[in-house]
Amino acid sequence: MKRIGIISICILLLLTSCTPGEKEEEEIVQDVKEKKEMSIVPSYKLSKENYRMLLPYESGAARGVIVNQLANRVDIDEIEEGLRRHSKDYFDPETYIFREGQFLSAETVYGWLGRKLTEKQLEKEVQSEVKKLKEAQMTVNEEKIRNQLQQGINPPINNKNNAKEQKKNPKYLSHIVEQNYLITKDKQAKVAGISIGLSMKSVYRFYTEDKEKKRTFHETDIPKDKMLEVGKKNAQEILSRLRKMEGLENVPVMFAIYQEEDESSPVPGNFVAKTFVDKGQNEIGKWKSIKEKNVLFPSNEAEKHHVEESEVIKRFSNDVADYFPNYVGVIGKGFYINDELSKLVLDIPIEFYGKGEVLGFTQYVYGLAKELLSNNYHLEINIKSSTQMESLIYREAGKDDLNVHIFQ
Repeated sequence: MKRIGIISICILLLLTSCTPGEKEEEEIVQDVKEKKEMSIVPSYKLSKENYRMLLPYESGAARGVIVNQLANRVDIDEIEEGLRRHSKDYFDPETYIFREGQFLSAETVYGWLGRKLTEKQLEKEVQSEVKKLKEAQMTVNEEKIRNQLQQGINPPINNKNNAKEQKKNPKYLSHIVEQNYLITKDKQAKVAGISIGLSMKSVYRFYTEDKEKKRTFHETDIPKDKMLEVGKKNAQEILSRLRKMEGLENVPVMFAIYQEEDESSPVPGNFVAKTFVDKGQNEIGKWKSIKEKNVLFPSNEAEKHHVEESEVIKRFSNDVADYFPNYVGVIGKGFYINDELSKLVLDIPIEFYGKGEVLGFTQYVYGLAKELLSNNYHLEINIKSSTQMESLIYREAGKDDLNVHIFQ
């Protein structure tokens, strides 16, 4: 393929990257924290599979909490994007508008992620709070104080410095992601559905202190079946709390349980189960299993369980080495649904000494992709230098043509 061919494909990509949707842009009024606010519904979206989003864009009420709760950046991206992907089964992008969660504040989420208090701990905390209020000559409502203190969903422990007790009762739930789905009627936008993602640990890390305040760090693996059992109970508890919130008494709720990967993993974890609770319902019924997996290439898991893709990627990497013998290797990330490869992302880090090298190498990789990589899955090839992304090659599943973009 000639160089001009690559450039023409780039132009085509720029012209088609934002395709107008069928709905016209409109101004609507939405209820936000008991106030009426004017928002704009865009007349376009990136594709039929994507949700339209209100303008100006609203950050979530619990913005920033996820960064403090999930240690792995790839898990952060996957749980947010994956929750939106699974929400499409219940909230059609052609009908619903996406908004980041506005009901669960950062304070609420942090409170729910804490541990429940034992009866002894609760009573001690209540009496301490009552004493403070009385000294300040303020009104005392013990029942309200108890409810405020007993917000934690994770299991209680008597002594946080008892490693055995901590391992037996780990903090399973590490984060709660909320997403809102709105519909418009008569220029009014109302929440017509919400999705809740429960991020569950696969490894629990903690520390204990001795009398000299010396810390000892521990970790324990959490079996998937136990994580799933606890996650389902947590979802029921959260549903009960949501139903007591103003505006959510009758709103449909989708729950999805996400199992995190280890904090050092180069690939994210995955969703393992989801369920839908219709409007007005207060009990969760059946759960639907989700069979998804993210796989690193090359890796022992890939060579053992995904032999065909491993061999193809290995051949692809070897052919790249024939062109650039001193490069460090292709790194692949495969996303599987029901054991079928759905998306493959290949990263190729190489040092270049001019734009001509970038163009020539991109053309070479383009040919390899056409020859070796199937069109049964979404494909993305990122060609990078140490300072920036140099070029991108991608193809949608089922398409024959590859799209190319050279970054300037």
